[in-house]
Amino acid sequence: MAIIINVDVMLAKRKMSVTELSERVGITMANLSILKNGKAKAIRLTTLDAICKALDCQPGDILEYRDDEEE
Repeated sequence: MAIIINVDVMLAKRKMSVTELSERVGITMANLSILKNGKAKAIRLTTLDAICKALDCQPGDILEYRDDEEE
């Protein structure tokens, strides 16, 4: 997939647990795990907004584009 999700990187930078992020955002641990592991096919903008607020970051800190041809 060309879109990389860097939630785990931001969690480490903020020294926040997945459980804490889950509670702050209001997303289940299962769904957060799917997102974190790059298995998600979509993300709602409201969820992205809540994650950015909880982690005090920009969407570009979480989402990264990589060209599939580079791999």
